[in-house]
Amino acid sequence: MTDTVGVIGAGRMGAAMTARLRSAGVEVVLWNRTAARAAAVAAATGARVAATARGAAAAGPVVLVSLADDAACRAAYDGPDGIVAGAGPGTVVADTSTVAPGTSIELAALVAAGGGAMLDTPVSGSVPVVERGELTVMAGGRVAVLDRARPVLDLLARQIFHVGEHGAGATMKLAVNALVHALNQAVSEALVLAERSGVARRAAYEVFANSVAGGPFVQYKRAAFERPGQTPVAFSLDLVGKDLDLILDLAARSGASMPQAAANRRAVADAVAAGLGDEDMSVLARYLRGLA
Repeated sequence: MTDTVGVIGAGRMGAAMTARLRSAGVEVVLWNRTAARAAAVAAATGARVAATARGAAAAGPVVLVSLADDAACRAAYDGPDGIVAGAGPGTVVADTSTVAPGTSIELAALVAAGGGAMLDTPVSGSVPVVERGELTVMAGGRVAVLDRARPVLDLLARQIFHVGEHGAGATMKLAVNALVHALNQAVSEALVLAERSGVARRAAYEVFANSVAGGPFVQYKRAAFERPGQTPVAFSLDLVGKDLDLILDLAARSGASMPQAAANRRAVADAVAAGLGDEDMSVLARYLRGLA
């Protein structure tokens, strides 16, 4: 088992991964662009804080990256204090960020030029899923490199799928999120339909949860939909918009027709314009109630 892991990014998922690794007895060296956020996570988990992304990347043979978007990834990888500078021979960088497949390919080439190896390893699952070690990992890159990262990924994941070369993991994550965001829109619309037609919210959701549609998404978003404003933000609506932009760009590049994703993007844009971007993705139901 790897004794020390570098973690780049102390947002919701990065913090949860840090806590999970620390609970398994793994030393974590953490870096975040906002130092105060890294310090808070370190104080809560017992992780150590690195002054630079380079320092965290040099901490162990496996480095986990969890950043918000393509721009944040490029900024963290590049430069004399970046991930590439710290990821020398023998280092595996497993990037869990949701980014464009082309960005993953680009960053993998940079890491390889510096002597390290990279995988795109985006994940499916929320913070509670991380805490239980039950993420699904979609890995792109060489199988031999994935095998070197498995001891760390196995602490976070219930299942790991190798789906192809660099960029394939990122592609698969966008495909999964296209489905997740469609489900979020559908649940929001169906719940508001039931409510406006006279069925109590909790009664309606109880039926959803026990119907043929009651899969994992419906189950783990139950509290957020039933008690809006009383549950922590798991995935903000502005990040949904970012994902849908990446999904539609990939669709345009690959020639895939995605009319539902396009409609979902318009709905999310309207809700974000109404000031709901920082709220959980389930806030779409509240937005639709207002329209009704």
